[in-house]
Amino acid sequence: LPINEKINSYAKSINKKLDNLNFRSSIDTRVEKISRKIRDAEVKKIPYMLIIGDKEKKSNTVSVRKKTMGDIGKLKISDFLKLLNDDISIKTN
Repeated sequence: LPINEKINSYAKSINKKLDNLNFRSSIDTRVEKISRKIRDAEVKKIPYMLIIGDKEKKSNTVSVRKKTMGDIGKLKISDFLKLLNDDISIKTN
């Protein structure tokens, strides 16, 4: 969920990384307030939301929200991928 249109290129690079690792992902590029994008994603029961703004782009991180936990905080991309893999391994065992 990019905050504004300027962040779309960074969001696309993260989306490409996720796609290359066979994770389903999409980017909400609508011109809406971030609160609206978050609400729509919650209604669709999307398990993880990555909120991306200028601060996240500069620090090469993402702000993560999980469906059952809410805001997790800022994570580096590698840490987020580890979180995904750990979540998958828990569900498959």
